[in-house]
Amino acid sequence: MIKQPSYLKKGDKIAIVCPAKKLPKSIDGAIETLKSWGLEVVIGSTVNGSYHQFSGTDEERAADLQQFLDDKSIRAIIAARGGYGTIRIIDLLDFTIFNEEPKWLVGFSDITILLSHALADLKTQSIHAQMPYTFDTSTAEALESLRKSLFGEELSYSYSSEFNNKVGKAEGILIGGNLSLLIAIEGSVSEMNYDDKILFLEDVGEHEYSIDRMMRLLKRKSKLDKLKGLIVGAFNEISEESIPFGQTPEEVISELVKEFDYPVCFNFPTGHIDDNRAMVVGKTISLSVAKNDVQLNYL
Repeated sequence: MIKQPSYLKKGDKIAIVCPAKKLPKSIDGAIETLKSWGLEVVIGSTVNGSYHQFSGTDEERAADLQQFLDDKSIRAIIAARGGYGTIRIIDLLDFTIFNEEPKWLVGFSDITILLSHALADLKTQSIHAQMPYTFDTSTAEALESLRKSLFGEELSYSYSSEFNNKVGKAEGILIGGNLSLLIAIEGSVSEMNYDDKILFLEDVGEHEYSIDRMMRLLKRKSKLDKLKGLIVGAFNEISEESIPFGQTPEEVISELVKEFDYPVCFNFPTGHIDDNRAMVVGKTISLSVAKNDVQLNYL
């Protein structure tokens, strides 16, 4: 059974930590937004920390996160930003107390490491969504989707894809996150089970050939064979080759999964974009995919 942390209510206490790269700007506006939702916000020491690229040494970042994993008065932990560094501390963390009373872990990008570990090793849901670092450029819809996810309000998405989808309907547990980070934890205790799941993927700043290589690794490891559905989010800021690669990320993925009979949708609003909608990792969803229209409902 997958554990669902308790939904938040007004007056609950949440923590913001920086488990990876250091913050280059203030997140005061994001803190005020979270307070406007009726939440009490506690700031971890790493939010203002600095150690080379990171928000602190590995030990400092792990200790900051550990403090709030162990504090049962904290009902959710939101990563201030991603960047790089979560994989350096994941094995320093002790989830014993967290397991007694799970809480929401929130973030995306590099935080995929933590979200995947929560599901794979701890059998606990988490939220892939905007972080304080991205609040100031976020769409209102993306922020509202995070609020609804945290407070357990009804949530569904519908949109039109510019790239032709693979038509079909599916129901299953939602997994996924940043493609590069999912590849980085292959073979570890943090690796999710892909079988009979609906997978969502996104990435940013990669070369076209790199995306092709990572997707082919997933296929060669039979990760794509037994999915119930595939949601392709934003693949943006892609580095073009001096000699054209010849395929976009969407075309690469479409080719690799064309033999399978599950639905595949493209241009889903998730990833390193302003309209980064909340995806509840480990929750059951229904997915309805037409040629260009997509409907996702949380069940």
